[in-house]
Amino acid sequence: MHNTNLIGHSPVTRKFQLKRYALLGITALALCACTPTSATRGNMVEDYRMADLQPGVSTRSDVLKALGSPTTQAPFDDNVWYYLGQETEKTGIFDPKVVDEKVVVVAFSKDGILQQIDNVDNNRVDIPVVRRKTPTGGHDITIMQQLLGNLGRFNKPEGNAAETAGGSTGNR
Repeated sequence: MHNTNLIGHSPVTRKFQLKRYALLGITALALCACTPTSATRGNMVEDYRMADLQPGVSTRSDVLKALGSPTTQAPFDDNVWYYLGQETEKTGIFDPKVVDEKVVVVAFSKDGILQQIDNVDNNRVDIPVVRRKTPTGGHDITIMQQLLGNLGRFNKPEGNAAETAGGSTGNR
């Protein structure tokens, strides 16, 4: 009849192959999950785009054409533009790390003529996040203390509802 115990087709070999494929699939997924992903935020101004701009000659429109819109302007001086860009890399579940960062300051005269264009040397200070909890007033009690602590507090007072609420029953 039908012999299932041929070489390579036994139930034991099939289970072994399934386990091997499952392990191989899990390993492939784990390796893909740990692949770093990179992201660019803001405007990473390349040096060749800044090379076309000349202080004293270029205008606001020339800067807009070469560098694009600024990320932000100085709060009290519309003649100072900032171009901020940042490249980050994130691996797995870890926080993203800054790989490259660039800050370019562009200053104009009152007439809209480019006065200066500078790369800001960025000495970043990494401030650690404190993950403490704010203490709250009250007692630290367990769930069992909460459940058992209210057992005696729900006894009904004697009498009917009208008498306990301060009303009259009319039968006095």
